[in-house]
Amino acid sequence: MSPVEPRDPQARVVRTLVDRLQARYADGLARVAAAWGHPETLSPVDWLRDGGVHGGGRRLQTLDTPVFDRASLNVSGVHYDDLPDKRLASATALSCIVHPRHPLAPSMHMHISWTALRSGRAYWRVMADLNPSHEDAHHKARFIDAMRAASADTWAEGRDQGDRYFAIPSLGRTRGVAHFYLEGWNTGDFEADFALADRFGCAVIDEYCAILVDVARAASAPTEAEQTAQRHYHSLYFLQVLTLDRGTTSGLMVHGDNDVGILGSLPSTVDRAWLQSKVDCQTSPQDALMRGLIDALNPGPTPTVDIPTKRRLAQVVRDHYRAHPAALDLQARGNIVPPTVANHGKA
Repeated sequence: MSPVEPRDPQARVVRTLVDRLQARYADGLARVAAAWGHPETLSPVDWLRDGGVHGGGRRLQTLDTPVFDRASLNVSGVHYDDLPDKRLASATALSCIVHPRHPLAPSMHMHISWTALRSGRAYWRVMADLNPSHEDAHHKARFIDAMRAASADTWAEGRDQGDRYFAIPSLGRTRGVAHFYLEGWNTGDFEADFALADRFGCAVIDEYCAILVDVARAASAPTEAEQTAQRHYHSLYFLQVLTLDRGTTSGLMVHGDNDVGILGSLPSTVDRAWLQSKVDCQTSPQDALMRGLIDALNPGPTPTVDIPTKRRLAQVVRDHYRAHPAALDLQARGNIVPPTVANHGKA
C-alpha cells in the first residue's frame, strides 16, 4: 500500500525537494563506495504512518559494509488531512546520518524539514553537523566554508544555534566540530526559504561526499588505536542522540511506526565500559535513562546495535519521558523549542 499524499500543495513541493536531495545523497554515496573499491548502492525500506492513511516514507540504507558502518537517508511525510482537530497539518522531512567504516572518515548528520500547522503557521528546520572521531582541520574548514556559502546571511545565526544545540553539557563538549541549525525559520517568502533549504542541502551533501572520496584516496589500513577512538566517539554519539537530541525523542514519543528508521542514526557498535563511565556525569533523572539504555544493549563489551536493540532502546526512551515528562526540558535546544509532540495533539 502506498501512503496517502497530503493535500497541502506546499507540503507536496517540499516532498519533491527532500526526495531529490535523498537521491542526490544516495548517488554521492555510491561514488564514495566506488572510490573505496567496494561499489554498492543503498537499499530502500518503506514505512507507513497508520497504515499509510497519514503518510509514511522511504529510507535508503546500508548496514555493516566495508565502506559504511551505517548509512540512513530517511524521507518522511506525515499529515492529518482527515483529522481537522489536530494542530499539525503536515510535516515533511529528510533526516540523514552516515557513519563511514574507516576511523579517519568523519560521520555527518543532516536534517531538512517543513512543518505546517493547522493555524496557518509554518516553518523550516535546517541543520547539519560534521562528526569526526579524529578531527582534521582541513575537513572542518571545508565543511564550514560549504555551509557558510550556502546559508548566506543566515550563517551566523545557524552556526550559533548549532553550537548550542549540539552541546553535551555533562561532558563539557559538543557533538561534532562544525554545526549549523536553523529552527522555526520562515521569512514569509516561501520560494526564498525553499531555495535556502535546497542550496544548503546540495552544498552539504556534495562537500561531505567529496571529503569521503579524498579520505579514500589517502587512507591506509586503520590501526587498533584508531578503531578504539572511533568506537568511543560512536558511543558519545549514541549518548547524545538518546539523552539529548530533541528531534529523536520527539519522533519516538509521537508514534512507534518508524522506530528503526528514527534510530537509523545510531552506529553499529558501542563501548559498554565507556558508556558506563558517563552515567554518573548525568543529572537526575537522566542517569536512570542512561542505565536503562545500557541495560537494553546486547551482552558483551562492544554490543551490536541491531534492529531488536533499536526497538528496545526506543521503548526505554518512551517509558522514561512518560515517567519523567519534566526531563524533556533537559534536552538540546536552539533559540526556539518547537512543540513537536504537542503539535500532534488536538488544537
